Amino acid sequence: MNLPQAKKEIEKLRKEIRLHDYRYYVVSQPEISDKEYDRLMQNLKILEADFPGLVSPDSPTQRVGGGVQEGFKTVRHRQKMLSLDNAFSFEELKDWSGRVYRGLGCQKVEYVAELKIDGVSANLTYENGLLTTGATRGDGESGEDVTLNIKTIRSIPLRIETDKPPRLIEIRGEVYLDLEEFKSINKEREKEEEALFANPRNAASGSLKLLDAGLTAKRRLNFFAHSLGELSDGKLSTHWEFFRELRKYGIRTNPESRLCKNLDEVFAFCNLWQEKRKGLSYQIDGVVVKVNDLEQQKRLGATLKSPRWATAYKFPAHQVTTKLKDIIVSVGRTGVITPVADLEPVECAGVTIQRATLHNFDEIGRLGVKIGDRVVLERAGEVIPKIVKAIESVRTGKEKPFKIPGDCPVCGSSIVKEKEEEVAYRCINSNCPAQLEKGLLHFAGRSCMDIEGMGESVVSQLIERNLIKDFADIYYLKKEQFLGLELFKEKKAENLLAAIEASKRQRLSRLIYGLGIRHVGEKAAILLAERFKRLDGLTQAKREDLESIHEVGPVMSESIAAFFKQESIKKLIKKLESAGVNTEEGQIARRNTPLTGKTVVFTGALSIGRAEAEDLARKCAGMPSSSVSKDTDFVVIGDNPGSKFEKAKKLGVKIITEKEFKEMLI
Repeated sequence: MNLPQAKKEIEKLRKEIRLHDYRYYVVSQPEISDKEYDRLMQNLKILEADFPGLVSPDSPTQRVGGGVQEGFKTVRHRQKMLSLDNAFSFEELKDWSGRVYRGLGCQKVEYVAELKIDGVSANLTYENGLLTTGATRGDGESGEDVTLNIKTIRSIPLRIETDKPPRLIEIRGEVYLDLEEFKSINKEREKEEEALFANPRNAASGSLKLLDAGLTAKRRLNFFAHSLGELSDGKLSTHWEFFRELRKYGIRTNPESRLCKNLDEVFAFCNLWQEKRKGLSYQIDGVVVKVNDLEQQKRLGATLKSPRWATAYKFPAHQVTTKLKDIIVSVGRTGVITPVADLEPVECAGVTIQRATLHNFDEIGRLGVKIGDRVVLERAGEVIPKIVKAIESVRTGKEKPFKIPGDCPVCGSSIVKEKEEEVAYRCINSNCPAQLEKGLLHFAGRSCMDIEGMGESVVSQLIERNLIKDFADIYYLKKEQFLGLELFKEKKAENLLAAIEASKRQRLSRLIYGLGIRHVGEKAAILLAERFKRLDGLTQAKREDLESIHEVGPVMSESIAAFFKQESIKKLIKKLESAGVNTEEGQIARRNTPLTGKTVVFTGALSIGRAEAEDLARKCAGMPSSSVSKDTDFVVIGDNPGSKFEKAKKLGVKIITEKEFKEMLI
């Protein structure tokens, strides 16, 4: 292919990919499967690699790039990004509308009601149709330049789809995470003993500020546009017209927004979504109400902090008060120290709560809570209850400030914050009994070596009696040692020994995951095993070899390399090999089954673990996936299925029960 032919084909592919991005992200009407989309993208990448001079900043292939940044520059907004005043009742909303009427000198005003997405504000600047800058709100005057991370968000077009784009336009909106993605991120962080995100908003904010855009891309952030900043040319009359224009541009707006002729229609909208919000795939905490007419907005103006023409009606949260009896700390398998609030039992939204995570020590400082405080506990659409604040007005003086422990509460070793930018503190003793205990439970778990019977009680007793000091010691235990444990008899000891023996035959990917390498989750372990085939290949891999795997970035590669450099890990691997533990991935036996070549997605609570279900699918030549698309063959549902179930129904994907899935496992 010569240069003119390549240029023509590249433009054709880019246009086609942008169209499919628009249909998928903006109007939710995908026309092609994920496989077909990936094929288009791969063809474009190949052509651009052959003709590098034709690569442009707005190409779909340029969403992730730039390597690891050292920090974020400050960028000044052309128009100030104001924050909204809040209304906590319909009475307060009525008071706000009264001020609008008085300010305009009229009683007839149209409003636009929009769902208030619980995310983080961002400002997008397009110049001559090209996305040039993506920035956080910051202090309203200036924000951080997070353009490389913004470009990874697939619902944000890199080029406005119009023949006559404005010379310059600033578009404001909310970057957020779908609930399924939020749960997935926290589940992965929990496995890796990293501090959990308190809510989707914190997760979105943290993801948007990662210095590695490759990591941001994995978080699958999303975006809804909601406001106009600067506009160099062209004229708009209403906010509703602005929304119509955005959709023409290929920029996503929330489809649930409504044009309201009066305040009664606004009230009806608020009531509707206060009830329906549980059915959404993302979290909202209220409704934003705006005067529709842009000329009226201009006349009303703003205070130093907030526009007078808009307000946020906040949904009431489930809140109770209780006493914070103590703050206790737990030690995870990677040494992370996590503070937990020990509370006087209290009922909130139908659930009795005695414990609430405080996430990390920075959160305790932010809240300013003391042991003995009366605290406000909130459960607003989240499974995890959270402490909102301390009630300082009822303090007696007996409350005690919490001090970050200098030593591990289990082994007495020092605890440190390894990197200043991290929030987590860790116990530096890799032989800490708490780390060993939780590490062994992970190693023996269903997703790893699957040693049935190796539960908390057994592991705890083995460590207390000094029978195991590392993972490999499991494989050198004798029957008489188990018989010396509580509640152990001949049959139970024999069953556990058989399970330990069977675990030696597990695939390499399970062993890698079981070793508990920081930042290496179950899927990453599978990719590493498939790439290196043997454990010795992985232990000797250089960082550039690791990073040649698409999903492995600098943070993970550094963690893997550092892990295998440790002398204690080298000794551990030798002991595992001497015990006869398999260190090769091998080939999964493939046979024709009802699942052969089929893409399977699991959602809801299953009787078996998600990882085990996916493993069963792989053994039957199926292809487990974490997301639902038109290309999905089956969605297997358990109890309380989430948004994947709803999406499957919408796309017409076949939905089956866990029982039906198991019947396919011939």
